[in-house]
Amino acid sequence: MSPSVVVLLLLAGLSEAAGRILPLVARRPIGSRSHAVLLVLLGAVVEGAVFALWPLTAWTLAELVLSPPLSGVAALTWTPGLLAPLLLAAVLAFPLLGPLLHLLLFVGVGAGLVAPLAAMTGAGWWAAAGCVAIAGVGLAAAVDLVRRLVMKISVMRGQELLT
Repeated sequence: MSPSVVVLLLLAGLSEAAGRILPLVARRPIGSRSHAVLLVLLGAVVEGAVFALWPLTAWTLAELVLSPPLSGVAALTWTPGLLAPLLLAAVLAFPLLGPLLHLLLFVGVGAGLVAPLAAMTGAGWWAAAGCVAIAGVGLAAAVDLVRRLVMKISVMRGQELLT
């Protein structure tokens, strides 16, 4: 992965994390500013890693679903051209603007991944679209589950400190 792709992934992750964490900080102070900055930076790394895994997960799913083995074919990875719309979507669809716009822009970014995946695997457009969609939804569900678990643990830990 080139350094420019890593930087774009981290910037998209930063925008996504800021959109998720800053509303929580605004509603109720969770501690110091340094704690909030640390949460945003940690969230940026996690979101960037999830974004980085999206094409690889779609590729792996396509490899499992397609009958002919794909040995010798390079896996689908982000390129600056494929990643620029993701960064734009992360910035424009700052989660504060609403989940519908956010979802619409991510569908557009996912559609950008479909054509390269279909070309690399020899699958049809709809099969590749299904692999990209399932990979995106699966990763989003996994991150949401971990996020809820962390919140639940931190709330229980906060209650223990109060008693």
